[in-house]
Amino acid sequence: MRIQTKGLILTEQNVGESDKLVTVLTESNGIIRCFAKNAKNIKSNTCTGSQSLCYSRLSIFKGRDKYILDQAEPLSVFYELRSDIEKLALAQYFCELLINIVPEESEALPYLRLALNSLYYTANGKRSLPLLKAVFELRLLSLAGFMPNLVCCDKCKIYEADIMYFSKADGILLCENCYKGQENYIPLGRGALTSMRHSIYADFEKIFSFNVTGTALQEFSHASEEYLLYIVGRQFASLDFYNTIKS
Repeated sequence: MRIQTKGLILTEQNVGESDKLVTVLTESNGIIRCFAKNAKNIKSNTCTGSQSLCYSRLSIFKGRDKYILDQAEPLSVFYELRSDIEKLALAQYFCELLINIVPEESEALPYLRLALNSLYYTANGKRSLPLLKAVFELRLLSLAGFMPNLVCCDKCKIYEADIMYFSKADGILLCENCYKGQENYIPLGRGALTSMRHSIYADFEKIFSFNVTGTALQEFSHASEEYLLYIVGRQFASLDFYNTIKS
């Protein structure tokens, strides 16, 4: 069976002298792992298009127990990511999250759109990296069925207060009056809460159309990361590396 699709190369691993094993986020089949024969040969049909962080038009043969990538035409290679170690580290974190969260063998166009737009903004430098990271984390979890409920206080239903408390365990809010010192709650000012709401509720075309700085950005970034790590239940080597080198 032949699959014609587009996809983002998340990882590549050398196999023998000339082949590679690549992990791809495809729009039609979600996460798949393909053997790319002769991909290390510069004259191969898969050489450039099978590199990590390359968005390509793909021709894949699906056998009984494996996928074989025999053609990869690069559409976008995100060169700017490779010239900045902090941007590259964040992009690799995005890829590791996608591998662990996106379902296999199912349509995944919303995930692919999120990944491509996040890499585009990361590469061109028009948004701060902490903001992009936080938006990506929350939107990815929302696509995967873990959207937090940020509409109002879970108890008294007040929409907003100077400080709201976000539960990373339950994905809910409590206002200052209803919060009684419970564990796993993170304080959020108005700016951070507005940023989180925008990240999960805004139309896709608008999720990166805002900016936040200072304390609000710090709270937004911290809450998003803590929520993701709690939901996924594991650490990520790429996140540790990014946090080590970030500005």
